[in-house]
Amino acid sequence: MPRHADPDQTRHRRRGRGTIVGTHIPVMPRQVVEVLRPQDAKVVVDCTIGYGGHALSILRLMPQDAVFIGLDVDGPQLQRTAERLKGLGKDVRLHRCNFSQLPEILAKEGLDKVDVIFADLGASSMQIDDPKRGFSYKHPDSPLDMRMDDRLGTTAADLLLNLSEEELDRALWELADEPDHQRIAQFIVAQRAVKPITTTSELIRLIFAAKGTSQKAWLKKKTYHDPHPAALTFQALRIMVNNELENLRRLLDIAPGLLNSGGRIAIISFQRGEDMIVRTAFRAGLEQGIYKAICPKAIRPTINEIRSNPRSSSGRLRWAIRA
Repeated sequence: MPRHADPDQTRHRRRGRGTIVGTHIPVMPRQVVEVLRPQDAKVVVDCTIGYGGHALSILRLMPQDAVFIGLDVDGPQLQRTAERLKGLGKDVRLHRCNFSQLPEILAKEGLDKVDVIFADLGASSMQIDDPKRGFSYKHPDSPLDMRMDDRLGTTAADLLLNLSEEELDRALWELADEPDHQRIAQFIVAQRAVKPITTTSELIRLIFAAKGTSQKAWLKKKTYHDPHPAALTFQALRIMVNNELENLRRLLDIAPGLLNSGGRIAIISFQRGEDMIVRTAFRAGLEQGIYKAICPKAIRPTINEIRSNPRSSSGRLRWAIRA
């Protein structure tokens, strides 16, 4: 899979295999444009434009008189992307907002319907690699923030302080399939009674303790394919902080009313709960005659792509076509 043609990449250090630190590799870009057919579109919406990886592939195929609308909640990232997309000679309109606000954005642009809606869910590599954001267990002593939109009022540290043990338990299980959800929730509540959990290191140590081991002991016996014991907890917290599942449900609910007949929607998800929501909505739309076709099964990255970009491994691409 080709990497971004970004001259700034030479200034970034590569972390192991795959993504260059400070950049983002789009997942399944070839499959995305094959599914969306932007060459036939007049109005395209990228709901999660991020660093513009998918946007570049889409824009290169769009007709010269077509309109491209890009949305993202991350203000600094949106500014970088605006600079990156300059000079393409296309009508690019960027908005800092959540994709659940798409109807309002289209109204501002004087548009009723669109031909393409695309969303690439989850956090970007650039967000994960930024230690100030607190998204990753790989950055010790980072603040437990995890907000994609810094205008939001609640951080991951706030959730750890205020959610009940039952709420934490349920979230860890439902949002991340964490097998030790009950013990981790118990340990969080016990720890915060003594001292609030405010950094990634504090949370990581607590998770290892809840699992009855230590980071040192785990590192001695881990294999390359073993996920980090804190990965699922971090995932659940990020989803809660950013209200990701409710925003996704809202997008799937409003999308049919915004698509022209024959218009296409495609969504890449990385978590089982997200994929289930997308699959269920598309199947229901097909049964109700809202969509005339949906993908028979999720499209997955190729082995070669996973080798060059390990973060793509859990990606699932699903599409639907408006009746």
